[in-house]
Amino acid sequence: MINKYKRLFRGEQDEGHFWPSFTDLLTAVLLCFVLIFIIMMVIKSFQIEEMKRTIDQIMGVRVNLIEDLNEEFGGSGIEIDEKTGAMIFNTDILFEFDAAELKPEGFTFLDEFVPAYLDVLLASGYDDYISEIIIEGHADRVGGYLYNLELSQARAYSVAEYILSEDFPYQNIQEHLKEKLTVNGRSYTDGRYDENGEYSYDDSRRVEFKFRLKDEEILEATRELLGR
Repeated sequence: MINKYKRLFRGEQDEGHFWPSFTDLLTAVLLCFVLIFIIMMVIKSFQIEEMKRTIDQIMGVRVNLIEDLNEEFGGSGIEIDEKTGAMIFNTDILFEFDAAELKPEGFTFLDEFVPAYLDVLLASGYDDYISEIIIEGHADRVGGYLYNLELSQARAYSVAEYILSEDFPYQNIQEHLKEKLTVNGRSYTDGRYDENGEYSYDDSRRVEFKFRLKDEEILEATRELLGR
């Protein structure tokens, strides 16, 4: 009987030793998780700061590039979108109404404009940031959507075809263009309006030269998430 109580007492002692040890283990595990969480938060803060610097750098490139385009083409009659840097000109410079073949004066215009445009885009280190150079055709509402889609695409293609052809006098830039150039037709989906809010058929018929910065959309979305 005495041995029985001794064994029972010893068992209670063993359990008493077990629970403090288990509690210490849980505390240690919890501290490890807290430490890991703190380390992750510190790393995350560094990543966010680095991301902010990258975003500001990319956005700074856009601002500087638009300033350089304004300096080069200001007063030339070519409209420059101050937000995107798109170069906008009426298709009457290049094409007859409802046609996609370049006019003689259209060739002359492109001979003068394209080299000057690329001199700005591909100089001063901007080349490292530019992922695409886009030629974009736009039409007015005369006719159906598919007809104008074909027309706007054909006009943009005609421009690209010429500046990549053997007839273009600055063939030294063609290989570089091939690495970045894309061609789009937008039909009449992005019409333009006058100062009175009235739809403008003349202004809607246009060709735009645009650039896209590397990771631009991702950076813009990230900037919004960061509340910048």
